[in-house]
Amino acid sequence: QVQLVESGGGFVQPGGSLKLSCAASGFTFSNYAMRWYRQAPGKEREFVAAIPTTGISLSYATSVQGRFAISRDNAKNTLYLQMNRLKPEDTAVYYCNVLKGENYWGKGTLVTVSS
Repeated sequence: QVQLVESGGGFVQPGGSLKLSCAASGFTFSNYAMRWYRQAPGKEREFVAAIPTTGISLSYATSVQGRFAISRDNAKNTLYLQMNRLKPEDTAVYYCNVLKGENYWGKGTLVTVSS
């Protein structure tokens, strides 16, 4: 069964950085594109970034481009999201996602950006 476990969230001041991780299991990780989504309080879940199986030709939401970097380590079955120059608007629960017949989600990790 597909399992996605996010980690690395926390409390950070504006301008700071965090690196999120997503440990994947229950499927052949290297055969699937992976994505990060986030959901801010009172808002809909939104797309953040995507990475294909090769780890190149990355895709980012306009709101995070130039600040966030998605990557993957297929040998470790792990997805990453490096977040730099964080803003209060980045405060959200961040979710790891894979489309494998249907969408699978982790439980999320909370990122709070505040002074």
